[in-house]
Amino acid sequence: MTFTHLDESGKATMVDVSEKQVSRRSATARSIVSLPAEVLEQFANGDIQTKKGSVFQTAIIAGIMAAKKTGELIPLCHPLGLDNCHIDVHLNEHQEVVIDCTATITAKTGVEMEALVGASIAALTVYDMCKALSHDIVIRETKLMEKTGGKRDFRRT
Repeated sequence: MTFTHLDESGKATMVDVSEKQVSRRSATARSIVSLPAEVLEQFANGDIQTKKGSVFQTAIIAGIMAAKKTGELIPLCHPLGLDNCHIDVHLNEHQEVVIDCTATITAKTGVEMEALVGASIAALTVYDMCKALSHDIVIRETKLMEKTGGKRDFRRT
C-alpha cells in the first residue's frame, strides 16, 4: 500500500483521476460534540436558541457551505460540484450532539473529505455559537462512517 498523494520521488501530487470511471459516490462522516450542563440546559424543542440564532440550523448551513469548499481548503483535494450534501444534527442518549454529514456525487473521485469537512465545520459552528455559555465544550471525534462507490466500499460498525 502506498500513499496516493505522493509521486514516485515522494513529492506531493494531486491524484490523476482521468482514467477512472464515473460512478455514484457517497460518504457519511460523523462528529460528536460534548456539551457541559450549562449549555444543555438551553436545549429545547430539538435545538439550542442563542442571540445569534438557532445553533443546529446554523451548523447545518455552515457544514454544507464548508463541504462545497473542500477543494479550496484541503490542498490536494479535487474541486467537486456536489450533487447533494445533507447534515443531520441531534442529541444522542448520552446528551452529546451528533452531527452526520452525507455528501454525494456522480464523478471520478469520492467525497469522503467533503463529508469529513462538513461534519467538522458543523461541529466547530456548534462550539462557536455556544462558547459564550462555556468553554468546556469538547469536539470529541470526527470519523468516516461509510463510503460507497469507487474501488471499495467502507462501513464502520
